[in-house]
Amino acid sequence: MSGPILIWGAGAIGGTLGAAFLRAGHEVVFVDNVPDHVAAINAGGLRIDGPIFQDTVRAPAFLPADLQGRFDTIFLCVKALHTEAAVRALAPHLATDGVVVSAQNGLNEIAIAREVGAARTIGCFVNFGADYLEPGVVHYSGHGAVVIGELDGRETDRIRALHRLMQDFEPKAVLTPNIWGYLWGKLIYGALLFATALTNDSIADVLDDPEARGVLTRLGQEVGRVAAAEGVRTEGFDGFAPAAFAPDAPQAALDRSFAEMVAHNRRSAKTHSGIWRDLAIRKRRTEVEAQLGPIAEAAHRNGLPTPLTRRLIEMIMEIESGTRALSAGNLAELARVAGTEVAG
Repeated sequence: MSGPILIWGAGAIGGTLGAAFLRAGHEVVFVDNVPDHVAAINAGGLRIDGPIFQDTVRAPAFLPADLQGRFDTIFLCVKALHTEAAVRALAPHLATDGVVVSAQNGLNEIAIAREVGAARTIGCFVNFGADYLEPGVVHYSGHGAVVIGELDGRETDRIRALHRLMQDFEPKAVLTPNIWGYLWGKLIYGALLFATALTNDSIADVLDDPEARGVLTRLGQEVGRVAAAEGVRTEGFDGFAPAAFAPDAPQAALDRSFAEMVAHNRRSAKTHSGIWRDLAIRKRRTEVEAQLGPIAEAAHRNGLPTPLTRRLIEMIMEIESGTRALSAGNLAELARVAGTEVAG
């Protein structure tokens, strides 16, 4: 790697990563499509709040239309629903032998590879807690898994260099030959997070609720079956064990995974998901179609039913449109699709 690291999307994930890279001595350039955020970074720096570290870092920030030059390393850190537009905008700024690192949620590597080629696409999995608070301010609330890998599983010189870079952010960052296993594992966990966002309760409180675990278990099993049909060996992280959601997994494994997920989330200052923040605070579209839609598509290819995933997508979209309120009763309604009972 040479030259500055370009962070495309300076919000929760991108701002946190970029600040850590700057603190480690790397040169960073930020791009964001929110004019007030770009102006605030240029005027007073990017402030990181939270229990991990507090600092104000300084680096140039640009709106996409104002950026010039080409970069060897671009971290794409936008919401999944904005991936295709962002990749088209950043492609002219990607060096011929450069790479795009997908520090996002979902299977965005597929869309990135379609635009810039699989050889210039790097798989990345992140699960740390962070939120965009206001222009120029990001809250870094909790440590979480950070994983990077080549899409084809090879261990190359460039992936080793990128792994060292990620260790400047998270010393426990993992270099994996199975990045798709982590991405699909996160899809299972992500489906659970979308379910928690149907309510106003915290992630930990919903996961810790014995009444909710029936529908959460069925949802996780549904997505897990799709991953298995796709030939993916899912990987666990931060207390989440995908194998515990296999249809024949013992109850003890499920109980242990739920307990560990609860413990991980209670340690974080981030009590609610970014999904919930989008619905309850920012009043904007979530990533539900971009994240969970590919699950339903893969299920269709493999002839598998996904009634819970499809209904969950519909319910989140109803909340987005204002036709459904956030309520614990939403979990009870989802449970009726699964044939389980949740107190509402």
